[in-house]
Amino acid sequence: MNKIIKIVSSPQIFVYTIIWLMVLVVLGTLAQRDIGLYASQQKYFSANITWLGGIIPVPGGRITMIIMLVNLTFMVLFKQNLWKIKKIGVLIMHIGALLLLIGGGLTAIFSSEGNMVIEEGDQSNRVDDYHDMELTIINTSNESLDEYTIFDQPLLRKGNILSHQNLNFNIEIISYLRNCEPLRRTAPAGIQYKGMLKNFMLSALKLDKEDNRNRPGIIYRIINSGSSSDGIYGLFFGQSVPQTAVINNQNFEFIIRKKRTYLPFVIELLDFKKVMHAGTGIAKSYSSEVNLIENGIPRRVLIEMNEPLRHRGYTFFQSSFIEGPEGEATVLAAVKNYGRSFPYISSIIMSIGLLLHLLKSIPKLLKKNLRVAD
Repeated sequence: MNKIIKIVSSPQIFVYTIIWLMVLVVLGTLAQRDIGLYASQQKYFSANITWLGGIIPVPGGRITMIIMLVNLTFMVLFKQNLWKIKKIGVLIMHIGALLLLIGGGLTAIFSSEGNMVIEEGDQSNRVDDYHDMELTIINTSNESLDEYTIFDQPLLRKGNILSHQNLNFNIEIISYLRNCEPLRRTAPAGIQYKGMLKNFMLSALKLDKEDNRNRPGIIYRIINSGSSSDGIYGLFFGQSVPQTAVINNQNFEFIIRKKRTYLPFVIELLDFKKVMHAGTGIAKSYSSEVNLIENGIPRRVLIEMNEPLRHRGYTFFQSSFIEGPEGEATVLAAVKNYGRSFPYISSIIMSIGLLLHLLKSIPKLLKKNLRVAD
């Protein structure tokens, strides 16, 4: 056991992981030119395993950070020479680095990013995710209410069978397309194709460098309904007419959309203002005057480009705006970062540790200089 602890807590592991992270940063930065920022982040920094050239597996950013976290933890817990008064500064710096890694892990695993679009005079309590999608099935049979059943993107894997107590049928995922376009069929479709797929097919496209330009789609099969609605259907993001099906005398709508998060408070846009560069149609700055409504109590807040709104762990930035025939709408970037405070805390701790280490070293440096002077 002592031998394992000695190996795991070796400072050489920390040095190697730092070097490998530098390599990943360089590779990821260069890859942005060809595959875009989001795809590069997913391939090099958020992945457990990165495939170089598509054939060589190497540790991705996430595994590398986990190795670094384990190494630092063992160093702090089992390196006895750190637990001495003369090493107190170094020990504190190690603890600060551990907190920084923990905060990064919380951010990577639990944090979310999206946007909230609000027209002047309207309210919203919904954030649409930037990247993740969801399959939404709406039972519209009841005139007084609609019943929603939602499956998140990780469930939309090829071959997965979706079922829920709200549904009297199952859904088999045939394929999930990260970017696609509908193409009109040039020949009659088979009898197994239903809905839109009777006249169109979904063709996979190369991923765009800008992730928000990709149009995800899904091809699925309704099974075990005991009706003629069993068959293959298709959906794509932004589809103007939702896919519908009547199954056992119940009406269902199928939609693929951005993953939605509903907040415990409401934001009402009172007034949107923008300042243009002189003689151009380019906005110099813009701001949103909003009401933050929680438990029926409004609070007026001004959100500007460098002055976000922070509430209940969410940060709302003034991102952009939309001009339409019916008026203006603000676009607020909404970020929930569970590790937001960790960089500040760890930076303070590491600064204190560095200061203590320098103060501890000053007498030794002074003695050395005096000897040289003598």
